[in-house]
Amino acid sequence: MRAATLLFCTPRGANPGATAPRGQDGTRGEERPEQTPPRDQRSRASATMVLCNSLLLFLLLLPFLGTAAAAATPGFKIRMTAKGLDLVKQEGLRFVEQELENITIADFHGKEGQFHYNISKVRVTHLHLSASDLRFEPKQHLAFNINNGSISLRFRRQLLYWFFYDIGSINTSAEGVHIHTQLELSKDNSGRLKISNFSCNASIGRMHAGFSGTLRKVYEFLGTFLTTGMRYLLNQQICPVLNHAGLVLINSLLDTVPVRNPVDDHIGIDYSLLKNPVVTSDTMDLDFEGKFFYLGDENKTLPNLAVEPVVLETERMVYLAVSEYFFDSALFSYFQAGVLSMEIADEKVPKDLEVLLRATFFGSIVMMNPSVVDAPLMLRLRVSLPPSCAIKASGMSISVTATLNIFLAPVDQPLVQLSSMTMEARLSAKVILRKKALQVLMDLRRFRIYSNQSALESLALIPLQGPLKTLLQLTIMPIINERTKKGVQIPLPEGMDFMKEVVTYHKGYLTIGADLHFSKGLREVVEKYRTPQGPPPTSVAA
Repeated sequence: MRAATLLFCTPRGANPGATAPRGQDGTRGEERPEQTPPRDQRSRASATMVLCNSLLLFLLLLPFLGTAAAAATPGFKIRMTAKGLDLVKQEGLRFVEQELENITIADFHGKEGQFHYNISKVRVTHLHLSASDLRFEPKQHLAFNINNGSISLRFRRQLLYWFFYDIGSINTSAEGVHIHTQLELSKDNSGRLKISNFSCNASIGRMHAGFSGTLRKVYEFLGTFLTTGMRYLLNQQICPVLNHAGLVLINSLLDTVPVRNPVDDHIGIDYSLLKNPVVTSDTMDLDFEGKFFYLGDENKTLPNLAVEPVVLETERMVYLAVSEYFFDSALFSYFQAGVLSMEIADEKVPKDLEVLLRATFFGSIVMMNPSVVDAPLMLRLRVSLPPSCAIKASGMSISVTATLNIFLAPVDQPLVQLSSMTMEARLSAKVILRKKALQVLMDLRRFRIYSNQSALESLALIPLQGPLKTLLQLTIMPIINERTKKGVQIPLPEGMDFMKEVVTYHKGYLTIGADLHFSKGLREVVEKYRTPQGPPPTSVAA
């Protein structure tokens, strides 16, 4: 395309590499005087050169534009390791056994010489599939294999040979059952993880039936014929059953993973995948948007300028990596929602603090109307800038800047402002993972106030810093922690929870190593959503 552009941009008849002809002595020949083209031709040539320059600039920047467009930084990551896959294999094997137990083979009948037969009520009585393996395969695949398994069947027989008629049941066994499946995982249009492709190959090594009674020899003669047909029919049923289990039933389980749902009445969270899973022989990594948004304006979100979280460990079943952006976008969204404010009035204002405030602003109070002098105090606290989060190896902190206004609140009269001050606070934050809920518990560490009106008043406010800090610790922080205690659900399917969590802090992000356990079986969750009774859970709060 660049060559075509260069050709297009070269004036007709011009050769950029050509020089003037030379004479026999090596000097240049005489050059003809240039002829000035008409004005309209000069205008067209000028416009053409502008277009060419724009095209060349675009072509030069195209690789960088493509890289920038593809470089979406995740705010949240999940890594599943081979140890976690072993746990999934155990639960998945039980699910596969339950599905294969539901294999149905239609009744069939026919004749072989003088023998007439009718086979009905075929059902699976026992499965032995313990020699199984579930492993990662690069290029977005999971491989699930069952080797040397066995399936026991029981069916009803009706046989007619000349004048002999027999009816009863026969037990058969399929030995050397081998099932090889591959599941391709990918991101669907909604950003949810899905099984997008399922391949299956099943084979049965041998099948035999046990006969007894007076017609045993006759049955043995027919045994090969019957078991061969039964083997073919059974083999034809295995892969369709597993295909339905993967593409329909397991995908219904993945539908329970939150993608873009509300957290509460004010904000929501976006857990959509940014790309297809990255699978190695030992791990599977999932990159999520990890972004909160204000429900009133979902397009007004904080840009992600934080460092990308990194997971290097493989010792635990699963690892979570959470960026500073994850928390910053939550704080920004709550700020956009206008809910980071609080009023403290009447009996909620500690008496000691009320006395100290009245003494501090005594000069202003005595100059007021006597009808409002004895009015109760009211404190109005409002965050004035979006709070920010900082994660370091030593821990996590949140910086908050707020405005604290102090009023007299006379009954049935307008508020009377005594002071307006700026409060700067730093909160230490402890991240806790319980089941599927990511919780944050905060504690006030640093606190400073200064007046918005004068430096002299800032000096007068110094005695208030200790009591106001105590007020925040005893009154406001418990309210905040009660709200954050509910937590935010991690994008994990229903029925799976975390346990034995360990949080490690890094520069710009934190990681959580944990083990998994099934609080509900796959069968229980799948049965819950097999027949739709309403939409899947919409709230991501645990």
